[in-house]
Amino acid sequence: MLRLRRPVVARTLLLLLVVGLFEVACDAGWISHTTLIAPSEMVAALVHGLRSGRFNDAIASTMGNVVVAMLISVVFGFCVGVTVHALPRIRRAVEPFLASSYAIPGFIFYVPLLGAFGVSDIPLISVGCILAVPSMILATFNGLDRIPGVLGRVSKMYHLGFLRRMFLVTLPCAAPYLFSGARLCLAYAFIGVIASEFILSDRGIGYSIAFAYHDFDVRTMYALMLLLILLVTGVNMGLQRWEERLMMRRRK
Repeated sequence: MLRLRRPVVARTLLLLLVVGLFEVACDAGWISHTTLIAPSEMVAALVHGLRSGRFNDAIASTMGNVVVAMLISVVFGFCVGVTVHALPRIRRAVEPFLASSYAIPGFIFYVPLLGAFGVSDIPLISVGCILAVPSMILATFNGLDRIPGVLGRVSKMYHLGFLRRMFLVTLPCAAPYLFSGARLCLAYAFIGVIASEFILSDRGIGYSIAFAYHDFDVRTMYALMLLLILLVTGVNMGLQRWEERLMMRRRK
């Protein structure tokens, strides 16, 4: 337990040190107030915005789109991964394209999606899915590759059907790798949705940050940026703890 706490304490101290340095630099005037405001001002602006309800619509819009994009990516990516994994020739042909898909900026598809569906949530969700699906497919490949062959032979010996084999053998064995893929889907869904809101949208956290930037509203801009950092970090830490518990149960 002590070994597990040491990295957490080290990261916390490092974070506090960095935040303290920025606080001192901003208060001393070493950093221009028009460039960066003090962390304490960011927190105060964020608390004020949350209390007043100014950010509620933006948070609801962005988080709703991120959750939808993540769920679609996880389900679709898993189904495609299972199907292609069972077809080795197709997998050998497709896998290099999946691995190289990270080099292609998914935002290039936003303009045609915008032309097809207009200014709505569909282009935002679609970009999030385009970025996230390859990671889930590759995670599914990784998880299925690590299922011991003896389990496949045992399932055949007991004449397990596809669904029973999937729920009794495949999912429990591949769960840690699938969970890692789901975490990547969440990260890419956040990136796709929020970056698309920056480009052209009329709602969401990304749109609100861009609007505050163009309106020279520095306090609101940094408050929303802090909110975004806290949301992503909190969700990711929660999923990481869940994944660690899953791995510990598996070892038992």
